[in-house]
Amino acid sequence: MSLKLAVSFAKSQAATEGLAILLTTSGADKPAGAAEADPAGVYARAAKSGKFTGKSLSTLDIVAPHGSTLDRLVVLGLGKGDSLSAHDWLKAGGVATAAVKGADTVTVYVDVPGLQVSPKAVADFALGMLLRAYKFDTYRTKKKSEDEEDKAEKTVKVTIVTAEASAAKKAFAETEAVADGVILARNLVNEPANVLGPLEFAAKAKDLEKLGVEVEILTEEEMKKLGMGALLGVAQGSVRPPRLVVMQWKGGKSKDKPIAFVGKGVVFDTGGISIKPAGGMEDMKGDMGGAAAVAGLMHVLAARKAKVNAIGILGLVENMPDGNAQRPGDIVTSMSGQTIEVINTDAEGRLVLCDALWYCNDRFQPAFMINLATLTGAIGVALGSVHAGLFSNDDELSEKLLAAGLTTNERLWRMPLGKEYDKLIDSKFADMKNTGGRQAGSITAAQFLKRFVKDTPWAHLDIASTAMGSAHDEINQSWGSGYGVRLLDELVRANYES
Repeated sequence: MSLKLAVSFAKSQAATEGLAILLTTSGADKPAGAAEADPAGVYARAAKSGKFTGKSLSTLDIVAPHGSTLDRLVVLGLGKGDSLSAHDWLKAGGVATAAVKGADTVTVYVDVPGLQVSPKAVADFALGMLLRAYKFDTYRTKKKSEDEEDKAEKTVKVTIVTAEASAAKKAFAETEAVADGVILARNLVNEPANVLGPLEFAAKAKDLEKLGVEVEILTEEEMKKLGMGALLGVAQGSVRPPRLVVMQWKGGKSKDKPIAFVGKGVVFDTGGISIKPAGGMEDMKGDMGGAAAVAGLMHVLAARKAKVNAIGILGLVENMPDGNAQRPGDIVTSMSGQTIEVINTDAEGRLVLCDALWYCNDRFQPAFMINLATLTGAIGVALGSVHAGLFSNDDELSEKLLAAGLTTNERLWRMPLGKEYDKLIDSKFADMKNTGGRQAGSITAAQFLKRFVKDTPWAHLDIASTAMGSAHDEINQSWGSGYGVRLLDELVRANYES
C-alpha cells in the first residue's frame, strides 16, 4: 500500500482521533503535546513499564490509551537532543511515518519541552516523513500478504503542531520541493526499461517546462551534425533512438555564469557485444541513475524558485548487442575531435558522458560542471554503499561537495586522479582507450572523463553503489534511492544562490 501524506501545520490542536505522535528527548519529564494528547497521563506509566527512555529513534506504541478518544499514541525518542542535525530530524520523520501504519489521521507534536525546535528542523522532519512514505508498487496487482490492504493509494492527513507553524509552513514549501525531486528520481530509476526508454525519459524531462524549465531535446540527426560519435556509438545497437536533453533554469541574474550538471542516462545496459553475465542484469534498468538525479535536481531548483542559473544535460541511450552494435576494437571520434578505441563495449557510460560534457562546456561555458553516473562496479568494491566516489580537478568545488554530503548524509569520498593513471588508457591505435582494465577501474574512468572538460572546474560523482540497490534506512525503503538530488540541492543552496 502506498501512502500519500497531506501535511499541514497548526499552532495548537487537540488530538481527538486517529494517531498522535509525541516527540521526546532522553530524560524529559513529559513529551511534546502531553497536555493535548495525553491528559490522563498514560505515557508515564507506559514508559515505566516498557522501560522507554527516549533513546534516539526508539518508539513507544500505546494502543487505545486510557481516557482518550485516540486509537493510538506513539512517543518517538530523539535521544539527548542537544546536538540534533538536519539529518537527525529527517530520520525522526522517517520513523514517524513507519509508525503511521493503518491510521487515516495523524497529529504530530514536535515542540519538546526544553528543546529549541526551529522551523527548519520541523520542515526537515516533514521531509523525512514524505521520503519514507514512498513506495514503488505501480505494477503490483495483488496483495503482498493477508495483512496488506489493497493497492489503492491512501491519503493520510498529517497535522504537525508547532508554535512557529507559519514559519514551518514556509520552510516546508522548499523541503516539499526537495521531496518531489527525490521521488521523481526514484521513480525514474525504478521504472522497468521496457517502459522507460530514451524517448520516454526525454518526455519526463520535458514535463519540467510546467515549472519554468526550458527544455530542448536533441535528436540522433542533430547529434550526428555535432559530431557526437562516442555517444552515438553506444546507441547504434539499439532500435530505440538516443536523445540528448538540455534543461535550463534561469533563476539567477542574467550576468551570472550558469552552473552545470550532466547525467549518464543509459536506460538499460546489457554491456553490448561485451555482454554482462545474466545474473543481476535486471538491475541495469537503473544505469540511468545519474540522469535521474539531474532531472530530480532541476525539478527542485525550479519548484523552489532557486536564485541560480543552472544547466542540466541528460545523455539518454540504450546499450544493446544488436548486429549493428559497435565492437571491441572499433574506433570512434568524439565531439571534441579526440579518438577513442573501444576495448570493452560495457565501458559505455564514459562514452556517453564525454560528448555530453564537451557539448555542455562548449555551448554554455559554465562556472563548473558536475557529472553523475552509475559508472563502475569498482567504486562499490572500494567504498560499498556508504559513500559515492568523488573525483575532481578542483579542490574548492570538492570541499563544497564534501560539506554538502555531510549535511544531507549523501556522503562522498574523494578519490585520486593523476597522470600516472593516464598510461592505463593510452591506446596504440587512437588517442585513448575506453578502459584501462581491472586495476584502478574507477580512477581510469575518471581520468578518461577529465580529458573532455578542459580547464573548467569539474567533479565526477560515481554513484553506482548508492543510486540503486543500496541498504534501506529510515528515509528510504526503495530500490532506487534518488541519491544525489538532496546533495546537489544543498550544494547550490549553501554556495551558489544570488
